[in-house]
Amino acid sequence: MTGRPPGGASGDGRYGEALFEPGHPQEAERIDAGALAYDPVTTGRLRALGVGPGSRCLDVGAGTGTVTRWLLEETGAAEVVALDRDTSGLGPLTDPRLRVLTADLTDESLRPGTFDLIHARFVLMHLPGRRGIISRLAAWLNPGGRLVLADAVEVPDPLDTSSAYRRVMDAMWQALRSTIGTDTSSVPAYPRFLREEGLCDVAAELYCPPLVAGSPLSLFWSETWNRMRPELEGTGRVDGAVIDEAQAYLASPRFAELGPGMVMAWGRRP
Repeated sequence: MTGRPPGGASGDGRYGEALFEPGHPQEAERIDAGALAYDPVTTGRLRALGVGPGSRCLDVGAGTGTVTRWLLEETGAAEVVALDRDTSGLGPLTDPRLRVLTADLTDESLRPGTFDLIHARFVLMHLPGRRGIISRLAAWLNPGGRLVLADAVEVPDPLDTSSAYRRVMDAMWQALRSTIGTDTSSVPAYPRFLREEGLCDVAAELYCPPLVAGSPLSLFWSETWNRMRPELEGTGRVDGAVIDEAQAYLASPRFAELGPGMVMAWGRRP
């Protein structure tokens, strides 16, 4: 996944740092594990959209900087702005074309400039007022610029709602909603939102990465559940034994579930 959203939906605006503390020794590893699963799809789409030399790019929720680095190294961009509320995970990036912007995306006074590409992955679903934020992001596009939004969606098996895996996943989304404000219900509407902003060439895709034992994505979910154990149990949906069963199943060659997917939608400013 890209990283912690630059701004939060919790009352103190800190994106539930009690759940995923920026300074936790496994936090960068957890984020990078998710990025390994999604970066090839993200960068493949950005490449297909024609992000090229001379572009000014904004990477929203830059996290540990995997997409930011790709933009710097592979596209010949003139400038890449890495925006996050906590930019400590970016590490020692010294490219003169990089501008690190430590800021809260929900701050309506934020004026980072205008861009030929704006990319935000696994960010908006965590933020309050996300529809208004999409309007602001679209307003930061140069003519011909592209806005690329990606967030999570669930595609659960309707015939198996009681497995330990399903129960833990459902508890996780409930806990994220109650503690952070995470809401994925509007994610399938992203193409319509982009059209409403006057963008053209709007399209979208759904990608569900394979969940297999020992994969980076399986490790991402396992570490996420471990870090959220008190909140998972607090939903009343699961207890420690169910979480342990789901963990063991996720690590087993017998695992056979369709994990959460990523909807990626994009559009171009005429």
